[in-house]
Amino acid sequence: MGTRIVVMKDGIVQQVDTPRRIYDHPANMFVAGFIGSPQMNFINSKVVEEGGKLFVVFGNTKLPIPEDKAKVVREKGYVGKEVVFGIRPEHIDDSTDFLNEFKDSIIDAKVEVMEHMGSETYLYLVCEGNNIVARVEPTTKAKIDANVKVAVDMNRMHLFDKETEIAIL
Repeated sequence: MGTRIVVMKDGIVQQVDTPRRIYDHPANMFVAGFIGSPQMNFINSKVVEEGGKLFVVFGNTKLPIPEDKAKVVREKGYVGKEVVFGIRPEHIDDSTDFLNEFKDSIIDAKVEVMEHMGSETYLYLVCEGNNIVARVEPTTKAKIDANVKVAVDMNRMHLFDKETEIAIL
C-alpha cells in the first residue's frame, strides 16, 4: 500500500502527497473538491480589514480570519480582494458546544434538505444565496425549511485565488 497519492485532472498532476496533507492542504480547488465526502463548500467572498483584523465576507455574513492565517493573507496581498472561501462540511456544526466554542463565526442559514446517515446527518443549507453542506450529529434539532445557526471552525478554513483557483492557504 502506498503512502502517497497523486491527484490528476485531464492527465495533469495537480498534487502529490500523503492523503492527510492533500486533505488538509489541497493545492487548488479541484483537489479540495475531489478529496472528501461530501466535498468542500466553496463560497465566493471578499477579504476585508476592519479594526486591524481580517474577515471573509459574503453578503451580510462576516467571518473572522484567525491571526496566523490573516498574516499569510496579508503577506500574499489578498486584503480587499475577491477570493473563494472553502470550508469542509465537518467544520460546520449546530451543536451547542460548537456554537459556544466558535461564537465569533456563527452564520444564519435555512435548512433545505436533511440527510440522515445513521452516525451523522448532513444538513443542506442556504446562506446568503450560497449552498452549504454541514456534517452534524444525528441528534441535531434542525428541521427542514427552518432557519438555523451554525458555527464555522475558521481554524480549518481555506482560501483560493478566484482567478487561478490555487490555494492561498
